[in-house]
Amino acid sequence: MWISDQWKDYEIMDAGDGARLERWGTVILSRPDPQVLWPKTLSEKEWEKADGVYVRSSKGGGEWTRHGMPDAWQISYGALFFHIRPFSFKHTGIFPEQAANWDAMSSIIKEANRPVKVLNLFAYTGGATCALLHAGAHVTHVDASKGMVQVAKENAALSGLAERPVRWLVDDCARFVARELRRGNRYDAILLDPPSYGRGPNGEVWKIEDAIYPLLADCARLLSDTPLFFFLNMYTTGLQPGTLSFLVQRAFMEAGLLPDPSGKQESVSGKVRILSEELGLPVTSPGLILPCGACCRVIFG
Repeated sequence: MWISDQWKDYEIMDAGDGARLERWGTVILSRPDPQVLWPKTLSEKEWEKADGVYVRSSKGGGEWTRHGMPDAWQISYGALFFHIRPFSFKHTGIFPEQAANWDAMSSIIKEANRPVKVLNLFAYTGGATCALLHAGAHVTHVDASKGMVQVAKENAALSGLAERPVRWLVDDCARFVARELRRGNRYDAILLDPPSYGRGPNGEVWKIEDAIYPLLADCARLLSDTPLFFFLNMYTTGLQPGTLSFLVQRAFMEAGLLPDPSGKQESVSGKVRILSEELGLPVTSPGLILPCGACCRVIFG
């Protein structure tokens, strides 16, 4: 498991009875988490200290009950700073477990000691984009939500990265990748974090079971002749780390980046490592690690 354990401004204080008790800077939130099937460790008195509690509705969705929770505030991770805004759909604008990926990608880019072009697809509020820019990469940030791209720009500015080389694009990710292939553009690294279901800026429907493999196959062909890495994040229930490895291996074989099992085709990119694991966050009480999605990392060289 890849664990994000370097946070100072984020902490899961407890997890139990279908919820997490989290500290975001100085603000404490209680949010539902359906995988938390065990009882709470801390007392109800401790849980009642939450500044904001997300309450699900029997009709779907939910809303925040505020006990002093501000509309927005800031937290940091190392040299990076982020706006936190509790949304009506439970999210806050940052997935803290992704810090393990931010650190891994940053290390690869710094060690490459050369200009690196990175494509960040389904890029959300730009946590990874900020980490990549800080590491020295040239980043193309693509998301279908104009609002989320605006928040990503604000996070980059907050982190002092507004003048770094980045393209901010509101676009359907699959269509953008197809156009980049036709234009002959290539990237040294690609990161994608697709939702289970979504819509593009023009109403394009994204269903992961139908769309993920064609997109992976196109992304494999979009890599440069000297690629560094390819990261695939996944939160969709049922798509485990082993499944991600199989998906990526199959797509990369088709693109000629990996040898096929028959031995008739050699890899064109040298040594390739494919690693798939769960992402995790420490839970202070009782000191365990909470799984938070999965990731497949392809590392070249």
